[in-house]
Amino acid sequence: MVAHFTLGCHSPWLTNPWVGLLLLSKVVESNPEAFKPHYRQLLQLFGTVLQDLNNPPALYYCILTLTAMTPYTGSEEMNLMRSLIPNLIVALKHLLKADQDQASEAMEVFDELMESEVSIIVPHIAEIVRFCLETVLKHKLLNPILQTIFPVLSAAPPPGEEDPEDEENDSGDQSDSENPKHCAAQMPLTQACLASENPYERKGGIMCLAVLAEGCADHIRTKMLSSVLQTVCRSLSDSNQVVRSAGLFALGQFSEYLQPDVSKYCDELMPLLLGYLSSLNEAKVGHVTKAFYALENFMENLGSDIAPYLPTLMDTMLSALNNASSLKIKELAVSAIGAIANAAKELLVPYFPPVIESLKGFLTATTEEMRPLQTQALDTLSVLARTIGNDVFSPLAAECVQLGLNLTDTIDDPDLRRCTYSLYSAVSTVSPDCLTPHLTAITTVMLLALKSTEGVTEDKTFVLLDDDDEDEDGKDGDAVLEDEAEVCSHRFSVENAYIDEKEDACDALGEIPLYYTLHFISLDVFHLQTMCVFDYKPQFPHEDVRRAAFAAMGQFCRAQHKVWKENPTEANHLALQKLLDIVLPCFLEAVRTERERQVVMGVFEAMNSVLKSCQGEALKSPGRLQEISHVIRDVLKKKTLCQDSGGDEPDDDDQQAEYDAMLQEFAGEGIPLLASAVPADTFAPFLNDLLPLIMSKAKSSCTVADRSFSVGTIGEVLQALVSVSGGRGVAGRLSNRLLPVLVAGVKDSDAEVRNNSVFGLGSLAQAAGPIVASDYPMMLSLFSNLLTKESDRRVIDNLCAALCRMIMSNVDAVPLEQVVPALVARLPLQEDMEENKTVYSCLAMLYKHNPALVQYTHGLHLPDRMFAFGPELD
Repeated sequence: MVAHFTLGCHSPWLTNPWVGLLLLSKVVESNPEAFKPHYRQLLQLFGTVLQDLNNPPALYYCILTLTAMTPYTGSEEMNLMRSLIPNLIVALKHLLKADQDQASEAMEVFDELMESEVSIIVPHIAEIVRFCLETVLKHKLLNPILQTIFPVLSAAPPPGEEDPEDEENDSGDQSDSENPKHCAAQMPLTQACLASENPYERKGGIMCLAVLAEGCADHIRTKMLSSVLQTVCRSLSDSNQVVRSAGLFALGQFSEYLQPDVSKYCDELMPLLLGYLSSLNEAKVGHVTKAFYALENFMENLGSDIAPYLPTLMDTMLSALNNASSLKIKELAVSAIGAIANAAKELLVPYFPPVIESLKGFLTATTEEMRPLQTQALDTLSVLARTIGNDVFSPLAAECVQLGLNLTDTIDDPDLRRCTYSLYSAVSTVSPDCLTPHLTAITTVMLLALKSTEGVTEDKTFVLLDDDDEDEDGKDGDAVLEDEAEVCSHRFSVENAYIDEKEDACDALGEIPLYYTLHFISLDVFHLQTMCVFDYKPQFPHEDVRRAAFAAMGQFCRAQHKVWKENPTEANHLALQKLLDIVLPCFLEAVRTERERQVVMGVFEAMNSVLKSCQGEALKSPGRLQEISHVIRDVLKKKTLCQDSGGDEPDDDDQQAEYDAMLQEFAGEGIPLLASAVPADTFAPFLNDLLPLIMSKAKSSCTVADRSFSVGTIGEVLQALVSVSGGRGVAGRLSNRLLPVLVAGVKDSDAEVRNNSVFGLGSLAQAAGPIVASDYPMMLSLFSNLLTKESDRRVIDNLCAALCRMIMSNVDAVPLEQVVPALVARLPLQEDMEENKTVYSCLAMLYKHNPALVQYTHGLHLPDRMFAFGPELD
C-alpha cells in the first residue's frame, strides 16, 4: 500500500500530484497504528516531499500525515524523525507565505512532537522558538495579542450578558463555561488589575491567580503563598459581588493545588469560609457552589484540625438540609458532609443521628428531579460507613445493602448503580456478613455493568469511498479526491456515566473480596476483569476503567493470599499461585505496552500492593524477580512505550516531566518491596543493576523531586535489608557507594531531601551494623551540626530516630553521655509519629544497658510513656 502511495505522489498521470498525499494523510489519520510497519518508508518519502518548496499542498498533507504518525513512532524511527526537523521548519515558513490557515493547522506538528517525542526537537528548540516568535513579530502581533486578550479577561460584560457566576440570582444550572475569560486567565498585567477601581479588572486579576495556582503550584507554594493568600482573602470581603465570587473560585483552586501548605492557614481561612457560607443568599446558587467548592477542597487535608470548626460546620450543613428550598444547595450540603466526615472521622459521631435522618429522606426518593441529590446521598453514606466507626455504622449495614438492591431493581441509572457499588464496598469494610445473603445479586449487577455496551455509540466520523465510480452527485472518483472527501474510520465513544459505572464496578469487585474468603468468587469473575482491561483497548481507550481493572486484579491476589494465610491448605496455596501466574505477567505486559502513563502508574500501584502482601509468594515463579526488576529498570531508563509515546495526558514539557517523575516514583517503590521479599543475596545482582539509576537522580543538578526520590528509595531499600537473610552483608558491601550520596543529601537545601537522607543514614547503620562502625564519628558529627541549625520538625524527628538506630545497632560505638541528652532534648516527636516505636525501643534498651544514664533523662522532662517498653523488653 505504501508503495502505491509513494508512486501516486510522483505519478505523471495525476493532474495534481499532491492528491496521493491527501489520501495518505486521511487513511493514516484514521488508523495510524496500522501503518506502523511502514513508518520508516514513509519518513524517507517525507524527507523528499519537504524539500519540494514549490508545492504547498504537498507540504501541507505531508505535515498532516507526520502529525498523525508522531504519537505512534518508536525509538527505531527516532533518527529519521530527527533528520526531518530542519526541513520541516523551512517547509512551514514557505507554507505560511502560501496559505496561513493551512500553515496554522500544520504547526500542530510541533505540539505533537513536544508531547510525544520531545527528545527529537530538543536540539532544534531554539530554532523553533525563533520561528514562532518571528511569525508573531513579523506580523506585529505581540502587542495586539496582549492588548486584546487581557481586556477580555477583565472587561465588564454588556447588560444582559453577565457571566453566569456573576449574576445576582443565578439558578446554579449553568454548564461548564466556554467563556474566553477563562482561557485568557494566564496573561500578565495581573498586579495592575488587582489594584484597579474597576471590579471586573479586580476579578480578572483574581482569576489569573486562580489559574496560576494549578500551572505554577510549586512556585506559589514555596515562594509566595502567604502574599497571594492575603490577596485572595481580601477579595472575599470586596464590596463587589463579582470580585467575591472570583475570590471563592481562587480559594478553591488554592485548596486543591497548593496542599498541604495551604492547610497551615486554617485559622485564617476557615472563619472566612464559614462566615461567607452563613451570609449567602440562597438564591445565589452559583456563589454558594463556589463557597462549597472552596470549603470541600480546603477540608480535605485538615484531619483532626477540623475539630474547632466542627460545631459551626455541622450546624450550617444540617440547617441547609432542613431549611433550604433549593435541591442544589441540599446536594452541596450533603457532599460537604462527606468531606467533613473524611476529615473528622469519629469526631462526627455526635452528629451522626441527625445526618442519617436527613439522608434517609433523599435515599428513598423516586422522582427524577431528586436523582442528583439521591446519588450524592449514597456517596456520602458510603463515606460515613468508612469513617464514622464500625460500632456506630454496623446497625445500619444490612439496611444499606437492601437499600442499594431496591434502588438498582427499580431505577435504571448508571450514576445511581455506580453509587450502590461504592456503598457495597464500604459496607464490606464494616460488616461483610450483611452482604453474604446478597452476594450473587450484587456481583451479577456489577458483572453485567462490565459486559454491557449500553451508552456505547459508534461515530462514523468519515465518509466511506464507495466502489462505484460516481457518488450521489455524479462526481467521479478524481473529483471526490480533489474535493478532499474523507476516508472512513469507525470510532467509538462511551457516555461518561457508563465509564464511571464500569470503573466503580471494577473497584468494588476488587475491594469486597479483601473482607471475605473467596468462596463466592469464581475464576469467571477474575477473567472478566482481564477482559475488561483488554477489551477496552485500543477501540475503547478509557484509561480510568483499565486502571481500575488492574487494581481489582491486584486485590484479588491479596484476597487469595489472605485466604491461604488464614487457611493454609495445599488447594488454597495452589489457587494463589495460579492467580499470581496470571496477574503478574499481565501487569508486566501492561507496563511494556500501555500507552497511558496514568494506567502504568496504576499497574505499578497494584503490583506493589501484591508484592507487599504476598512477598516471596509473588516471586516463586522462575524468572519473575528478574522480569519485575527489568520493567522497573526500563521505566527508570524511560524506555517503556508510555514514556516513548508521551501518552495523552501532559499538555506541555513541564507537565510531561512531572508525569515521568511520578511514574518513576511508582516504579521505584517496588525496589524496597523486592528487597524485603527475598534473601538479600538473591536480589543483590538486580539491586546492583538498579542502584546506579536511582543514585543518578541524587545529583545537585537534579530537581528536588528527583533528589528526594533518590535518597528516599535508598533509605527504604536499606531498611528492607535489615529484616532479610544476608541483608547485613549486602548493606555493608553497598555502604561505600551509598554513604557519600546520603551525606550530601543531609546537607541539601530542601527539607524533604534532608529528611530522607537522615532516614537513609540511620537505616544504613541499622542494616550494616558493625561494618560501618568506623563511619560513626563522621555521621555523629554530621548530625550534631544539623541539630544546631535545623528548623524543620520532621527532619528533627527523623534525626532522633536515626540516632536511636545507630545506638541499637552498635551501642559501644556511640558516646552515650553526649548523644542521649541531645536526643532526649528533642523529644517527644512532633510530626513523624511512626518513628515513636524506634525511639521507645532504643530508650528501653538503654534502660537495660545503662539505667543510670536513662534515669538522668527524667530531668529532661521525658513523658512517662517513653519507658513503657522497658518492662516488656526486659
